[in-house]
Formats: sequence, structure tokens, C-alpha cells
Amino acid sequence: MTPAGARLALACAFALCLPERAAASAPPAPVAPVAPVAPVAQAEPEGEVPLAPVVLDGRVLYSVRGVSAFPAAERAAAIVARLEGLAADPQLDPAGLRATPVEGGLRIESADDRLVMFLYEADAAVEGVTLEVLSRLVLARIPPAIVAWRAARTPEALLTAGGHALGALLALLGGLVLLGWGSRRFEAWLEARYHARVPHLGIGSFEIVRAERVWKALRSIARLARWLLGLALAFVCLRYAFAHFPQTRQLGEDLGELVTVPLERIGMGLLAFLPDLAFLVVLLVITRWFVRLTQAFFQAVEAGRIRLENFEPEWAMPTFRLARLGIVAFALVVAYPYIPGSESAAFKGVSLFLGVLFSLGSSSAIANIVAGYMLTYRRAFRVGDRVRIGDVTGEVTAIRLQVTHVQTRANESVTIPNSTILAGQVTNYSALAAREGLVLQVTVGIGYETPWRQVEAMLLLAAARTPGLLAGKPAFVQQLALGDFAVTYELNAYCDRPAQMVALRSALHRNVLDVFNEYGVQIMTPAYEGDTPQPKVVPREQWYAAPARPEAAPDASAGA
Repeated sequence: MTPAGARLALACAFALCLPERAAASAPPAPVAPVAPVAPVAQAEPEGEVPLAPVVLDGRVLYSVRGVSAFPAAERAAAIVARLEGLAADPQLDPAGLRATPVEGGLRIESADDRLVMFLYEADAAVEGVTLEVLSRLVLARIPPAIVAWRAARTPEALLTAGGHALGALLALLGGLVLLGWGSRRFEAWLEARYHARVPHLGIGSFEIVRAERVWKALRSIARLARWLLGLALAFVCLRYAFAHFPQTRQLGEDLGELVTVPLERIGMGLLAFLPDLAFLVVLLVITRWFVRLTQAFFQAVEAGRIRLENFEPEWAMPTFRLARLGIVAFALVVAYPYIPGSESAAFKGVSLFLGVLFSLGSSSAIANIVAGYMLTYRRAFRVGDRVRIGDVTGEVTAIRLQVTHVQTRANESVTIPNSTILAGQVTNYSALAAREGLVLQVTVGIGYETPWRQVEAMLLLAAARTPGLLAGKPAFVQQLALGDFAVTYELNAYCDRPAQMVALRSALHRNVLDVFNEYGVQIMTPAYEGDTPQPKVVPREQWYAAPARPEAAPDASAGA
């Protein structure tokens, strides 16, 4: 059969289907003679043909095909409506159904010429039999179905179905009561036997999950199992009850498909996913192995067991975190095609949505992370350094990816975003202190009547009296300015302990005051109206005026 012949056969079949459609919406009536059409040769189906089952009281009799203007489902529904009309007529003898030849096919009708359906060459081609064989098969299936339809609606049958439904309801109630009683007994037995044995989940002395939470999780699992069993019992009883009533038999079948079809799809999906799952598991193992190998390498670099040229040991763990991020990102790129549903539009839409949310909501976090790495590789400061960041001065206690923690002299913990540090100015007092020393500066203003050589000598004497300063680097004095009323001198002394710089500077100030009082030299204020009759100095005999005591003199070596 040529393709042109097949199309001609389908066109004729559509022309003959029109009476079926009209009969589905009108009461049964004698059918007018069919207009003559040209005979059509038998058509072979090309590819898969959509079919629809003819179902009467939940029993499938046979399947029919359709055309684009009259789909198979609509054709099957029209046939079912006619069969129910025939079955509802007690005067109709189902054994009197016959097949009457018409142009292009056969007309299945009752003894009083009421239409049941048309059979065409295209229908026989789908089944792979001749039209005569197909008609005999259809005529053999319809009468028993009509007899069964009538028998299922007799008072005796409905009474019997009601008894089955009542029994199913009683069984459901009894099963639920028994399930509740059994679940309570099981929980009581479980609590008496295993409640005290549920261990804490922790690492060392750190408790991750308390035993009570573990026990609550186990009880929740038991209750979930009870609910699932109750739902399964209700499903079985309802389906059993629906199957005994002809009006609800199809609902029972649909209820079964509502549960079994999703489970079947999930099972088939899991089976189809097993090869991809095996690949993902292998990829996970390889990725974890590479991450651990990289971590061991950088831990050895941090500990000094492996030395890299121009690579500082404190860079090891930040670099490991970057390398770990790269390894995980590469693994995700490789694993993406093997994730279930990754090619679906929904998966891509959700991924795009999450990416937009991440990009909009984490701009400051990303900026802080990038700034943290830049600070690490720039070596602006290390943990333990004494720094001044903006108006905060203290010791760096921790450097995180996003923030840096600084402990001030007042024992305050200040958290500073890394992006703020990168955009501002950082003063590191510890960077050169150990190697070259940190310079402490004390500034005084002395009148012009005092020789500068005497002033410098007194300042150097005060530095020599201050313990804790570097002995290998001598202090020096600089004259900063010749002011209107005084000369500004600056004492510079070295120390190698930035954490004690405040205490050492305070000791320098005390010694400067003592030395200038000893030699009767007045430290000028920034401005004055005139010279006083007596210099503003403290005599030695008054240095320890009450309540001061000589033994209570402060120690400059004390910590800040």
C-alpha cells in the first residue's frame, strides 16, 4: 500500500466517523443510509497510531483509533455512551447485534437498527487483521459486557456490593485501631529497652547532637511509619470497596494508578539513574582524594617541611582554600550533566534564579573575601601584630575570609570588614620592630633661655633611665621647630616590643619629668602671657609627696 493510498483510507474513515459523533449527542434513532463512497484499499499503519480504550464498567472491551478532527478518546467516549444506552434498555437483546456492510467498512448495530459503532479498514490495519475478523471479535466482546453491566446493577448485586463495602470499612477501622495500639506498644517497648542506650553524637568533649534529640528523631520516624501504614491500609480498603460498585469501579482503577504510576516512574527513574549515580560516586571519591592530598601538601608547607621559593608559610592555608574551591568547582562542572533533571528547563530556571540571588545578595561578602585574600598575599599584617586601622589600635587576633578581629588596649574585640581595611590605611607597628626596632617619640617644648645641649643631654638621660628600650640602638634627639615661645625637641628611643609601646612611652614621659625637675628646667606650655618669678619645676624633696611612695614607682617593663 502506497502512502497516497493510506491517506485516502484515512480520509474515508474520517468521513464515516461523522455519524458516530452525531449519534453520541443524540438519542438512539434509526440511521439514515450512508452516502456511497469509493472503495478504499486496506491501509497499513505508518508508525505508532494513538488508540483509546472502550471501557464499560471498568472493563476494557477493545481499542479504537481516531483522526485529527475526531480523536480516539472522543470516539471511544461516543461508543461507550451508545453501549450504556443499549444496556440500559431491558428490551434489547444483546445477542441480536450484527455487522452491516457500508461503503468503506462495517456498521455495528442492534436488531432495531440502533448504531453502536463503525469499523473501517484503518481499524483493521492497526490490529493487523481483516475487517471481517475484527468485526467478529467486537461482536463477541459486546454482548457479555452488556449482560455484565445489567447484572451489576440489580438490587441483589448492589446489596452484595454494599456488604463488601461495609466489610471493607469495618476492616479499615479495625486495622487503624490495631495499628494505633500496636504503635503505642512498640514505642513503649522501644523506650524501655533503648532510650537510655541512645548515645550522644560528638567529637571529643564537643557535643554535636544530644541523646534526647536523637531519641525524638527515632520516635518521629516510628510515627511516620505508622501514618504511612495507615494510609496504605486506607488505600487498599477504599480500592476494594470501589471495585464492587459499577459506578465507582473506574474510580478505583484510577485511584490505583494514582499511586502505582508515580511509584513505577520513580523506580524506573532510579534504575535509569544507577549508571550516572555510580559515576557521581566515583567522582566524589576522586574529588575528596585530591582535596585531602592538596591539604596535606599545604599543611606541610605551613609547617615548614616543604619550602617553596618566594612563598611565605602563612600563605599555605589561604592558598589551599583557593585550590579546594577550584577542585570542587571543576568537579561540579564535570558532574553537572549526570545530575538528574539537569537538562530540564525547571532545573535551569532554578539555577539561574539562585545565581541571581547570590550575585545580588553577596556582593559585599564577595568583596570582603577578595579583600581578605589580597591582604593575606600583600602581608599587610599577621596574627599577633600590633596595628592601627583607622581609629582602632590593637593586636590582630584573627584574620578571616571576610573580617579581621583586633583586640584593643582596653580589651575590646573590634571586627573590621576586610574591604574597609583594603580601602583604608593600615599602620603596622610589628612589621619592623623585631629586625630594626620601633621608634618611640616624646615631644617637649623648652624655653630659649635653656641651652639646647643641656636639653638634649637631659632627654638622653631620661631615655637611659627607662628599662625595656633597645640597648644596641642609642636614642637620639631632634629639634623639630623654633616656636614663638619655645623650642620643640623630640626624643626618639628604640624598642622591640610593640605590645608594650604605650607603657614604654609612659615610662619615658615620667623619666623626662623627673630629669627636668632635677635640673630645674621648666617645660613650657604651648603659649603663655609672661615669665613667672619662679620656674615651674618640682623640687626633689617633693617628688614623693603624699600619697606617692618611692617603692610604688611604676615599672616601665610592665606590659601594656
